Amino acid sequence: MCGITGFFYCGKEQHNIPRATLERMVSMLYHRGPDEAGLYIDDRVGLGHARLSIIDLSSGSQPMHNEDKTKWIVFNGEIYNYIELRAGLLEKGHRFTTNSDTEVIVHAYEQWGPRCVEMFNGQWAFALWDRVKRELFLSRDRLGVRPLHYMRFGDFFLFASEIKSIVTFPGVPREIDPLALDQVFTIWTTLPGRTMFKNINELRPGCRTLVTPDGFSEEHYWNLPFYPPDSYSSKSPDDMVADISELLLDSIRLRLRADVPVGAYLSGGLDSSGVTALVARNFNANVKTFGIRFEEDAFDEGNYQAMMVARLNTDHAEVTADNRIIRESFAKVIRHVEKPLLRTGPVPLYLLSRLVYDSGIKVVLTGEGADEFFGGYDIFREALVRKFCFRRPESAMRQALFTRLHPDIFRTTLAKQAIKTFLSSQRVDDNDPLYSHLVRWRTTARIREFFSVDFRRSIDGYDALEDLRKLLPPQFSAFDTLTRAQYLETMIFLSNYLLSSQGDRVAMGNSIEIRFPYLDHRLVEYMGRVPPTWKILGLREKHLLKKLYAPLLPDEIVNRAKQPYRAPIQKSLFDPADSGNVDSLLDPSALARDGIFDGNRVAMLLSKIRAGRTSSETDGMAFAGILSTQIFLEQFLHSSLEPIKTHWFTVVEDYRTGEKG
Repeated sequence: MCGITGFFYCGKEQHNIPRATLERMVSMLYHRGPDEAGLYIDDRVGLGHARLSIIDLSSGSQPMHNEDKTKWIVFNGEIYNYIELRAGLLEKGHRFTTNSDTEVIVHAYEQWGPRCVEMFNGQWAFALWDRVKRELFLSRDRLGVRPLHYMRFGDFFLFASEIKSIVTFPGVPREIDPLALDQVFTIWTTLPGRTMFKNINELRPGCRTLVTPDGFSEEHYWNLPFYPPDSYSSKSPDDMVADISELLLDSIRLRLRADVPVGAYLSGGLDSSGVTALVARNFNANVKTFGIRFEEDAFDEGNYQAMMVARLNTDHAEVTADNRIIRESFAKVIRHVEKPLLRTGPVPLYLLSRLVYDSGIKVVLTGEGADEFFGGYDIFREALVRKFCFRRPESAMRQALFTRLHPDIFRTTLAKQAIKTFLSSQRVDDNDPLYSHLVRWRTTARIREFFSVDFRRSIDGYDALEDLRKLLPPQFSAFDTLTRAQYLETMIFLSNYLLSSQGDRVAMGNSIEIRFPYLDHRLVEYMGRVPPTWKILGLREKHLLKKLYAPLLPDEIVNRAKQPYRAPIQKSLFDPADSGNVDSLLDPSALARDGIFDGNRVAMLLSKIRAGRTSSETDGMAFAGILSTQIFLEQFLHSSLEPIKTHWFTVVEDYRTGEKG
């Protein structure tokens, strides 16, 4: 895994592009590729690369070119089926000088043009420069595992894996996008394509673009494969399990391709336990595994991790994310994720990737994606239960369904009375396309009350949810309730949060590549046609996946109630005995300088937290959101961004014709 960056000068006049500019842009990405770095620069284009060596360690340096050096590429990611593609390209007469998947992309582009990405199985972001046509081709993988940002700045088109690289280009302004912040404080993250910075965009998942001096436009080559009921498979559940098993095993086989050892995250949940069991049973009995522990029992899954380690006899290591280290690492994580956070969940994963790095491992498999496509989230079941309850007001099952859904929450008489109040008073239009998520997002949106009057005025009544509705595909209205919920969770939360803030960003912060067997596009496309009945059977989530894993895993793992991954917020971010940093960031003068938050409201919240008078989720999200926003502003708007390392370039290809500098 790597970091890429660069620029394309689209103007008509000759322009001397300093090499030092490109070097600085690459240097901002050192953490993504500490093994080596490379540059390509000519009179139009600069391509920069920071390399984390995974495949073809000896000859896979970048930027890389074709036979006659008319096409050059910088690539971040892995093309897992590169061996098969390479064989086919050799038959067509292409000549290779390396054994890397990067060179396969170059020749695939020569052979098929922009359509080449439709043949890739992998996770990628790359920029490919055609010197003859003066065209820059960019693409991002189907689900957005790897990031790719861009900006049109005067006569320049700028791009990079991370925004911190783009904003080091001379003259680029660093301005917050108020609408993006409003989105974060409503749906936990930004909408697809948007970033926290004005005029800097992210290439959307499953998109490609061809940049010429005349302009560019994004084009989808792949869309989320969710379908209406008339497209569902008629296969039996047993046949589906057999198909899924075959697809998942092949996905794991491909994702174990590397010239370095591959480990696995092991949380103790069904998804990571299942992947690890398949690896240990079919590919590598000595797989090294890694897990997170918490000092608070409510968040800890250590017993289940220990159960799986004993079952599989893996070489296991774990890190304890105690409150102090979460607090101390929070600002580092904000720098890597490049956006405010409403939760602390990314921090323990950052600490976990540091453990992996210290263990000498560069690549790990992980279980993200199973919940989205197999039907694992509580929000999916809640949508189904709420729809039943509101459409059957006479049913005696209504309260029992909520109690079964959340047995730990609705145990007391007071909690059961809360269910009755909810059922009698709250109704969300179940024809609203956002029905499944509206309760969550409206709850989150309460924290927008902390915005200042001036900031509210700057967004002028903007409605993030209405903006989201405009992004939904035409066929969305034909989807059933579960499919709608899956689509929203995948489009918003998976790509823009789980694979970003809790995925690529925190892993690459420690130079670790993560791979996702459940996100193989063949498996995702297959699950898109599975009827919702077999995803959630009654209230049994991930029914098909549990059938698949029943012979492999302990019953305690297969049948345990889902424990959503969470981390403590108030107790970790605020220590009454050492609150100097928080007090400084949330000081009335600091808040007034930035003008985003109401100082009086923030002071009242901080007083409640200081006195230990609040433990509500809404207050926790508000505190995390406000604090992380102020950290974000301090790091990206009020401070200079300095690279960690500036001189580790091993490849320099300079084709400029003018005076070089």
